[in-house]
Amino acid sequence: MFSILCTGDGASVWGGLFVAIVVIGTIIRIISRRKGPGIAMCQTFILDGDRSGNFVRIENAIAEAKSKGAELICFPEATMLGWLNSDAHTRACTIPGPDSEQLCELAKKYEVYLCIGLEEFELGRLFNSAILIDDRGQILLKHRQVNIPQKLMSPPYSAGSESDIAAVNTKFGKIGLLICADTHREDLLDRVAALKPNLLLVPYGYAEEELKWPAHGDQFHNVVINAAKRTGAAVLGTNPVGRISRGPWGGRVYGGNSIAVDKIGNIIDTAKDRDRDVKIVPVSAIK
Repeated sequence: MFSILCTGDGASVWGGLFVAIVVIGTIIRIISRRKGPGIAMCQTFILDGDRSGNFVRIENAIAEAKSKGAELICFPEATMLGWLNSDAHTRACTIPGPDSEQLCELAKKYEVYLCIGLEEFELGRLFNSAILIDDRGQILLKHRQVNIPQKLMSPPYSAGSESDIAAVNTKFGKIGLLICADTHREDLLDRVAALKPNLLLVPYGYAEEELKWPAHGDQFHNVVINAAKRTGAAVLGTNPVGRISRGPWGGRVYGGNSIAVDKIGNIIDTAKDRDRDVKIVPVSAIK
């Protein structure tokens, strides 16, 4: 074979191989372009109170999602300090403020849209909030959770106003924003439906006792499916992994199982059970 490649006939073989490589490369590039941009569900570990470590895990997930073609990257709720962490009453920031400004810098650095849940402290009140940031680092939308589970933290989160539920036009379509337990109330879902979004992003913090997973994932998925059917929007529900360390729910486990659902409730994709995952959903799948 080597002697053939070194002859005049071999030159033809080399030429043929070169053409084949060029053709295959072109086909791969065409397929990649047809696939289009993606939306990432970043199912990260959240450690209560570990603000700097949680920020590192957020950036690492953004970098991975970006490398996989994501242009809109979604995270769970309370990513900076952990859900139900009473220390947030003294450690949470305003929005805008230091935490949200760092997140805006990440969105700008990686040139991605970013949806993420974080605690917000304003005028003596603590809110469980979420923001949508564009690829220039500008906050497009802020939502304060309306449906607050009671008696899980003292003092509890303050509730946002249901009249503030909103949606914003983006290059991905019209996007709405809720947080976890908000999707348990049909009146809040109906408010979202009236806004006619194409996509509803929901940072979650679904947790249960260790032995109730993975079965509890089915209940979580049913909540997201119902939200899609009720609002007529595709829904991305991003849930963390980790463990609650404070309050009556101390010891309960975040089970992952993040899920993307189309506007009629069909499951597009799910993330891993109780493990870190960066799952990419094509934008075309939500339309």
